[in-house]
Amino acid sequence: MFDYVEKIKKLVNIVEDQETQNIIKATEVLTEAVENKRSIFAFGASHAGILTQELYYRAGGLITINPIFGHSLLLDVTPITHTSHMERLVGYGTQLFKKTAFNKEDVLIVHSVSGRNPVTIEMAHEAQKMGIKVIGITNLSYSKQVESRHPDGKNMYSYCDVVIDNHGPVGDAICEIEGLDMKVGPTSTVIGAMIVNVMVVETVKKLKERGMEKPPIFYSANLDGGDELNQKLVGEYRQAIHYDF
Repeated sequence: MFDYVEKIKKLVNIVEDQETQNIIKATEVLTEAVENKRSIFAFGASHAGILTQELYYRAGGLITINPIFGHSLLLDVTPITHTSHMERLVGYGTQLFKKTAFNKEDVLIVHSVSGRNPVTIEMAHEAQKMGIKVIGITNLSYSKQVESRHPDGKNMYSYCDVVIDNHGPVGDAICEIEGLDMKVGPTSTVIGAMIVNVMVVETVKKLKERGMEKPPIFYSANLDGGDELNQKLVGEYRQAIHYDF
C-alpha cells in the first residue's frame, strides 16, 4: 500500500463531499458559455499552469477552452527561479490580461494553490472588472494563512465568482517520512486535474440534457476521421477560439 495513493484517495473524497456545490456552480457557468459560444480561458503560473495544459487541445476536452501562456512562467525557462520572480512581478498579470482576446461574458478558469502572487491576482481582478466570470481553483486554508504579495493586500480567491478548494495541505506536499523535517508528494496537480475534468464532463452532460446534439468536444486525432470531425466543430465555434488550429 502506497502512502501517497491512500492520501490522494482521501483528498478526492473530501473534494467530492465538500466542493460538489461549487463545482456545480462552475459547471453552470461553463455550460452557459458554451451555449452562447463564449470563450473559456485557463491560466496558471509555473506548476499551476499544468492544469491549463490539461484543459487545452485535449481529446475528450472542450474545444472552446483557450490557454493563456505567459512564457516567462513556463517550466522550460532557464534559470527556473525566473518563474518565481515573474509571478511575483506586480503588473505582469495585468499585461498578460490586456494581450489576451477577452470579451465581456467570457469565462476565466484560474489556478493558484496559495493565491498570493500578483500574476494570478491581477488576472482574476482584471477579468472580474470586465464582467468575465472567474472560476478559481485554490487552497483556501493555505491562502488564508499567507500574506498577499500584491499591494492591494488581497489573495486570488477574493476576485473569483466561484471558488473551488482543493483541500490539500498547507505547502501542498502531503507525505511525512521519518527523519525528514519536510513533507514530500505534492497534491495540487492530481486533485486539480480531477476537478477540471469533472467540470468538463458535467458541462457536457448539461449541454446534452439541454438539447445540444454535438457539444464542442475534441475527438482523438489518433482515431480515424478524428481530424475531420474536429475541423468541423472548430469551424462551428470559431468565434470562441483564439488559438491556431
